[in-house]
Amino acid sequence: MQVSKMAAGLSGSEIIRIGNQVSEQVRQGANICNLTIGDFDSSIFPIPAGLNAGIVQAYQAGITSYPPAAGVAELRQAVSDFLQTRQGLTYGPNDILVAGGSRPLIYATYRALVDPGDRVIFPLPSWNNNHYCHLVGATPVTVPTYSENNFMPAAADLAPHLAGATLLALCSPLNPTGTVFTKAGLEEICDLVVAENQRRGPDEKPLYILYDQIYWLLTFGDTQHFDPVSLRPELRDYVIYIDGISKCFAATGVRVGYGFGPASIIEKMKSILGHVGAWAPKAEQVATAHFLPKTTAVDEFLASMKSRLDSSLEGLFKGLQEMKAAGYPVDAVAPAGAIYLTIKIDVLGRTAPDGTVLATTAELTSYLISEAQLALVPFSAFGSPATEPWFRASVGAETVESIAAALPRLRAALDKLR
Repeated sequence: MQVSKMAAGLSGSEIIRIGNQVSEQVRQGANICNLTIGDFDSSIFPIPAGLNAGIVQAYQAGITSYPPAAGVAELRQAVSDFLQTRQGLTYGPNDILVAGGSRPLIYATYRALVDPGDRVIFPLPSWNNNHYCHLVGATPVTVPTYSENNFMPAAADLAPHLAGATLLALCSPLNPTGTVFTKAGLEEICDLVVAENQRRGPDEKPLYILYDQIYWLLTFGDTQHFDPVSLRPELRDYVIYIDGISKCFAATGVRVGYGFGPASIIEKMKSILGHVGAWAPKAEQVATAHFLPKTTAVDEFLASMKSRLDSSLEGLFKGLQEMKAAGYPVDAVAPAGAIYLTIKIDVLGRTAPDGTVLATTAELTSYLISEAQLALVPFSAFGSPATEPWFRASVGAETVESIAAALPRLRAALDKLR
């Protein structure tokens, strides 16, 4: 059958492919420690009780009609207040757009700002920016990152690519690495964008920043979250933020995301999503509006959730460091935020017991699923070369005990390689 060139050129998700492999192993009776999907097991991380009760009450009250295109006014006001209180950001209700999670908002940002052929800059590894570029016909400009900088993009690496670009897509805490921008690192990038826009003429499209901070409330220890407009207020007209409750409240299936930025751009994004119909359900919006102002309940939930996530991430990190100290070719980057740990398993080129040479991380991923009953996502799923031995581990859907039990199996699987 004939389809559009865009549809014909779409590539599938490697994460879904790995997930299918895990599902098949589970169907055959395997007990896999599945650290692949950026989601939560609701039996381990349920949504806040107050939010859950609010959703039920909203449905019982018959709140099932279409929501306003920009989102329920009460929710946009609650988000405005939440941002002011929690981040010191001043965005009014008309600067805020609610949607069914963060993905429609990212898509709407691309659609509102990027014309076919426009250049979009994003670091590697990076979640899904390559696919959004394909959807809008943009020219992707990928910038590799390095373990020495915790896989966060550096100003010096981005600088050569900014001239003439339309969009710089950034994320912190970063999916897939669980690392964050330092204040100085983000300031340097912001200064580059300010300078680039000062160079452009009045008839030129400016350089915008898409700033995905969906994980910003999930940082650990002394880690701080920084954002462009707080650091450089003169960037206010050029930054579109992506945010929501999906990650901070373990509410991925509740589908309440919100973006905010210049009202003129948010208005165009509203029109785009209005035609797509990517609204968050009205009952969930009303419940979220009632829950966000409950400071004590929000703080108590976040403290508990962060403590449990940190235990899982630190347990995995320390276990890998012990393996490294014992001479195994593994390493990990200390967790700073989100639900992810960056893991290095440096055995490419070695041979599995069945004679297969593990030439790429995809082959190594399959080997670990079958031999260690451990499922990870290679950075190749996020645009990095398939010969770089780095992986994402997502801890939201497994218990601390399950993660601890997987480490001896990983040792045993590595011992079998030659």
